[in-house]
Amino acid sequence: MRVFFKLLAVLALGLSLGACSLFGHKRETVDTMSVEKLYATAHDDVMNGDYAAATKAYQRLIARFPSGDYNEQAQLELAYSQYKDNEPDDAYSTINRFIKTYPTQKHVDYAYYLRGLINFGRTSGVIERYISRTGSQARRDQAYNLQAFDDFSELARRFPDSAYTTDARQRMIYLRNILAQYEINVAEFYLRNEAFVASADRAQYVVEHYQQAPQTGDALAILARSYMALDQKQQAENVRKVLALNYPDHPYLTDPKWPHAPSTLRKLIPFSGHH
Repeated sequence: MRVFFKLLAVLALGLSLGACSLFGHKRETVDTMSVEKLYATAHDDVMNGDYAAATKAYQRLIARFPSGDYNEQAQLELAYSQYKDNEPDDAYSTINRFIKTYPTQKHVDYAYYLRGLINFGRTSGVIERYISRTGSQARRDQAYNLQAFDDFSELARRFPDSAYTTDARQRMIYLRNILAQYEINVAEFYLRNEAFVASADRAQYVVEHYQQAPQTGDALAILARSYMALDQKQQAENVRKVLALNYPDHPYLTDPKWPHAPSTLRKLIPFSGHH
């Protein structure tokens, strides 16, 4: 019996110690983790696609540890998690602050690239995220396209050998063509409404600023038509010769009434590329 009571006492003591260990241990939170563990937690959240959780963890790390390498990296990754979490305004603010604060940081080239991506991602509407159509892009306000182009251009200028510059240049070509098509759309609109000075100005802008864009042929054709309508026949003929030399298959060369107004039905089709 005495042995039984001794075993019971030992068991009770063990349970008591276990309970103390169980209830006395506090679960680590973002307010108690070390900087290394907090960064690892936030980074894991990004890898797992939980960008909202990652954003909160990075923000807490930055607040708790206001200096050091982890803080710098957290700011950069915070901008990325905000970008992926569809918070472009917050992401843009974060990345701009990073660039201004750490202009010589070893990953600042990525910061410039990410800034371009943030604006690049803002150039599409909700429907256009699911329907890829250049024509619809070219009818939208071009402020973000212009800003994205400038962001990528600055990356290419500052860091020509960066691992991100090749992709940035490809995106610049895409954006250049979008911007050129936007100008062509506006020029055609003015042409159809007989605002020939305005259509000539828009076409001339494309010729001067987007020379390598495929829309340059259309710009020359619109410019020639505009000059003809303004009774500037010699200028129209000079532009026509340039068009024939560089774009011998352009439809305007055989059809002086190009571009033809779209049918009413086609105007009603979303993303048809017409006004």
